[in-house]
This record gives sequence, C-alpha cells and structure tokens, in this order.
Amino acid sequence: MSTFDAAPVALIVHAHPEPHSFSTAQMTTAARTLREAGYRVDVLDLYAEGWAPVLDRQEFAPVDGHFKPQAEQMRAVKDGSLDTTVGEHLDRLLAADLLVLSFPMWWFSLPAILKGWIDRVFVMGGVFGGDHGLFDDAALAGKRAMLLLTTGGSSESFRPGGALGPMNEFLFHIHRGMLEFVGYQVLDPVVTYGPAHMTDQERTAALDTVRESVALVAADLPTAVR
Repeated sequence: MSTFDAAPVALIVHAHPEPHSFSTAQMTTAARTLREAGYRVDVLDLYAEGWAPVLDRQEFAPVDGHFKPQAEQMRAVKDGSLDTTVGEHLDRLLAADLLVLSFPMWWFSLPAILKGWIDRVFVMGGVFGGDHGLFDDAALAGKRAMLLLTTGGSSESFRPGGALGPMNEFLFHIHRGMLEFVGYQVLDPVVTYGPAHMTDQERTAALDTVRESVALVAADLPTAVR
C-alpha cells in the first residue's frame, strides 16, 4: 500500500451559496490545513454541485401503499438501487476518516441544502439501521466529525446568559441527533462569530485561528493511520 493510500481522508461538505464569502474562505483554509497535515481532502460544495436537498419518493422504485422513506432507503441499499448521486456521496462519506460540515448558521441550525444532504445521504441501512446499530454500533463508529461554521451574532451573544444563549444548546441536535447517532466521535466545533461585522484585519486573524484549530484536529490522527 502506498503512503498516499494510507493517508487519512477528510470529507468537507460545504454549504454556502457565495464562493467569495467568509464561510467559503474558512472552508478553503481548513482544506488547505488538512492537506498540509497529510490528509487527502475531498470537498463537496453543495451549491456548486446543484445538490437537490429534498428526499422524494421519485428517487426510489415505485411502491404500493404508503411511502416510508427509511424503509425505501433500506430496500435500495439491499438491492443496489440507490439514486446514483446519493450512492456516490454515500461512498465518499464512508471512505472518510473525518467529516467536516462547513456552513453559516441560519435560524440556529443548518442551511436547508445541508440538512437535505443529511436526509438523503445518511441512509438507513447504509450508515445506521439494518445491519448496523445506533451510536457506537453504527457504521461510522471510530470516525470523527466536526462543525466549521460562522454566525451572524457575536461570541458574547452565544454565551450562557447572552442574548441568544449558549452555542452548545443550538448545536446539540446536530452533534447528538445526526453525528453521534450514526457513530461519529464529535469534536469541538470551530466557530467564527460575526465575520460580517469584522474589519479585514480581524477576518485575517480569524482565519489564522481557524488554521490553528484545524491543525490541532489534524495532529490527532487515528492510530491506524499514524
């Protein structure tokens, strides 16, 4: 096996419609830092790819009676009839040692396009359920995941007692209900608060902080790939 083949893989799933946004600059910084640390980096830019976020019955074989999305996902995994694009994204997800979800926080959650990626690609029977369990018994157990995000509000507003409330409370449904649910070890999020209100100098410093944070993540490689 070559050194390249043995390198850990990071999948970055990015969800921002503006290629010149700070969120995109933050993602690019993270990708470059991971590459410099020896990762093979796979970037999925959902807006650039025109990702369709809606899980729809039309992507599955015809069914009689009520349409049950998770049951149809399991059937599609079993008989090899998953939507081609969904199957490709699922393969890329399963191949990654580290998943990075990159996004601006909208309405205290994921942008719809990224939530739709979760809906369609975290396939029942593929990453949990069926031959897989939940949490530590799910298909992605032993892999790591982290959030890379920006906010509109200041860091002070997301502290306990702040105007908006603790950031961890807003991220719990993503950390526990999406990532840990399918087996991931969830790392601390990397958050840039209010980049739209920063000066150019402050944004440059914020990207330096992102670089340092991601470098620390990259340095903690799983034992199997050291």
